[in-house]
Amino acid sequence: MKKLKDRVAIITGGTSGIGWGVARLFSAEGARVVITGRRPGLGHSNAAQIEALYIQADHRRQEDCIRCVEQTAAVYGRVDILFNNAGVVLEGTAETTSEADWQETLDINVTAVWRMSRLVIPFFRRQGKGVIINNASDWGLVGASNALAYCTSKGAVVQMTRAMALDHARQGIRVNAVCPGDTFVERWSKDGYYRSSGAVDPAQARLDENLPLGRVAEVDEIARAVLFLASDDSSYLTGSMLVVDGGNTAR
Repeated sequence: MKKLKDRVAIITGGTSGIGWGVARLFSAEGARVVITGRRPGLGHSNAAQIEALYIQADHRRQEDCIRCVEQTAAVYGRVDILFNNAGVVLEGTAETTSEADWQETLDINVTAVWRMSRLVIPFFRRQGKGVIINNASDWGLVGASNALAYCTSKGAVVQMTRAMALDHARQGIRVNAVCPGDTFVERWSKDGYYRSSGAVDPAQARLDENLPLGRVAEVDEIARAVLFLASDDSSYLTGSMLVVDGGNTAR
């Protein structure tokens, strides 16, 4: 039996990267999937591939978050799963991070997670169950250089996950986070990290060698972890951080 049969899942930032990998897997497991993102061309194209609903949204905007949940409820009549995946990674130290970069990082990586969660919790409470999965990061658990705003935001997501889990456990609502390590996503091709025809770019090879398992994660490996947290396989998990980082934080 499919693990998410007939459940309605919202995946923010679901048009590319980890979000798109999760959308494909959730759909294959029987879920009715809603993906959000800022690029309508890509969003509609991807949604058509898996018979999903695409909603154009910028999760920095409160009205877009509200519209996502309201439109999902209008189409499907319920919400069962929220994967708070939309995020941004901007480099910078305390000195070099601009006010704009700091605010954008917190708006997308932290405030949007709270807003979307706050909006779906009433549905979950009425249904007597629901699942929130937050995309944190191994850098929410350990520090990293030149990533002050990102590390701060993901640390906040870790603590938000724990607090929400405690607040809503008796309402049948489970809240967990996945903490991926370095994962091979589309944007890396633009940054000079890519695999092509079986060959590995030298910059990619250096990154691979730095990890205990000797390689970065594939999107599907992170997606399977998210599926575990979304399904009844994790029915006794709440307030947990599922670290999927190739051993990076074990050192």
